[in-house]
Amino acid sequence: MMFGLFKKKKKEKLPQLTDIDDNPLVVGDLVDVLRYELGKCKLVVVEESYFYESVKSGEQVSWLKMIDASTDRQKVKKIIPDSE
Repeated sequence: MMFGLFKKKKKEKLPQLTDIDDNPLVVGDLVDVLRYELGKCKLVVVEESYFYESVKSGEQVSWLKMIDASTDRQKVKKIIPDSE
């Protein structure tokens, strides 16, 4: 008997990210990146991992490089549009 040899592997779920002020982040959010002089970036998913993509240059930086060691939050500030 073959016990589970051909079972599909579970996809790893991406972690919930929060900005420096503890605001939850979702794919497509615009943020000000507080490192690497990237400026305004969009949160995107590439090959099952988060990246911050610069609106100006298109440069991408992994979310892992944005972890604040003291809080485990991202070193980014979510841009919240005015609700007018």
